[in-house]
Amino acid sequence: MPEFPIKRDQLQPGEVLCSYCTALCCRYFSVPIDTPTTREDFDNLRWFMMHGRVTAYVEDGTWYLCVYGDCKHLQADHRCGNYDDRPQICRTYSTNNCEYDDQGLHELYFETPEQVWEYADAVLPPKRKKKSKLNGRISLPILSH
Repeated sequence: MPEFPIKRDQLQPGEVLCSYCTALCCRYFSVPIDTPTTREDFDNLRWFMMHGRVTAYVEDGTWYLCVYGDCKHLQADHRCGNYDDRPQICRTYSTNNCEYDDQGLHELYFETPEQVWEYADAVLPPKRKKKSKLNGRISLPILSH
């Protein structure tokens, strides 16, 4: 866990938490997704995760897809280069519950497609084996002399 230069309760009146942060909120976005319930759902989630820096996690029972990538307006000093014209989602974002000092703990967290598949195997019923056309008989090769 990284050390942060100041704790929230140490902020002086008028001080902004963002002044001490490395713009964590500008380096990814998360979108809620439907809870995967089938092998196809988990396979689709694996597919998403095969496209760059993508993770999946569950928080408060909701599944999220997390895509890592810096905002194109993020400047070297961790400030917004488009502050006056930033999107509404950025305007309404609050530091009250931001990830500044978040431990990053989730109910479930998947960093690789293989982890997703392993989880699916653990929570879904086993795959059904296709019935053989032999109706339980053993098929042996016929040898010619």
